[in-house]
Amino acid sequence: MYDYIKGQFAGKVNNSKGTFITVETGGIGYLCEVTPRDYSIVSDEIIKIYTVLIHREDKMSLCGFLHKEDRDIFNILTSVSGVGSKMALTLLDEFESSELIGFVIQGNYKELTRAKGVGPKLAQKIILELKDKLMNYKESEPICLETSKVQDSQAMEDAQAVLTSLGYDRDEIKSAMSKALTVLEDKASAENILKTTLQILSV
Repeated sequence: MYDYIKGQFAGKVNNSKGTFITVETGGIGYLCEVTPRDYSIVSDEIIKIYTVLIHREDKMSLCGFLHKEDRDIFNILTSVSGVGSKMALTLLDEFESSELIGFVIQGNYKELTRAKGVGPKLAQKIILELKDKLMNYKESEPICLETSKVQDSQAMEDAQAVLTSLGYDRDEIKSAMSKALTVLEDKASAENILKTTLQILSV
């Protein structure tokens, strides 16, 4: 329903229910639950926050993110059975999006248990379901990029698959990955390719 809200930062609250910021636009203040990391960054200025409307039987609420990729990963995380909005926010506070995706690609469930409330069983479930969701978007023809550097074709394909699953189109991915490869080292990992490409896409 809401893609993003751009307006004046109007305040923030940190209590037992979570961390929240209010964005005012058009005379309306939108209360958004955010990660503690985003909460600490926001200051008194015009902000753009990417949103997700949570609709339950007993209430409606907004979750907000300063970066589009965090919102997109949040949506994929909450599609995993047993992962609600609170758990997804906890994971995105503990790990950067690219780092989280890297653990999924590597199947490294042990790292996920660093997040509060994530035990080994849930971590393995998240890895299993997310890997299937993120890696099933491979196109029949991988994007060909001109680069003087030697890159791992599997890492490139994995990065492309994840970016496609996040909703970026082929031209966006090609342009951003081409720029990313100019600053990455030879044989960059899928995680590093993703991290740099997402930074470019978020500008």
